[in-house]
Amino acid sequence: MKNRMSGMLCAAIVFGAGVEATMAQEPASNLESAKSRTQQLMGDIAPKLAELTDDVLYTDVWERPQLSQRDRSLVTVSALIALNRPDQLRSHLVRAKSNGLTEEQLVETITHMAFYSGWPSAVSAIAIAKDVFAEK
Repeated sequence: MKNRMSGMLCAAIVFGAGVEATMAQEPASNLESAKSRTQQLMGDIAPKLAELTDDVLYTDVWERPQLSQRDRSLVTVSALIALNRPDQLRSHLVRAKSNGLTEEQLVETITHMAFYSGWPSAVSAIAIAKDVFAEK
């Protein structure tokens, strides 16, 4: 159970909580200054996944100019609600706010998604949003 929780926490941190491309490259300490944040979090157990996260997700996908960071956050939050991925949703709600979405817009997104992804997913998402918004 501890390993599962640790893995879930790692995934939540990696896929959100201010996961801007610059944060992905920010070292946690001077000793690991050559490693990205992703590498520090999962590089020891999943080096290829960490590499792909840095090189493809952060450096390519999130930086493509065809969608704004705000729009990418809205799409990502919607997908995470639909897929019922609460660990990743928590951190992406934080990122969505830093990318310009308001709490009101995020609540409206969750309400809208209730009809497309199911009531239980929306109720879970609202509970997570309530916690995230209270952490101001």
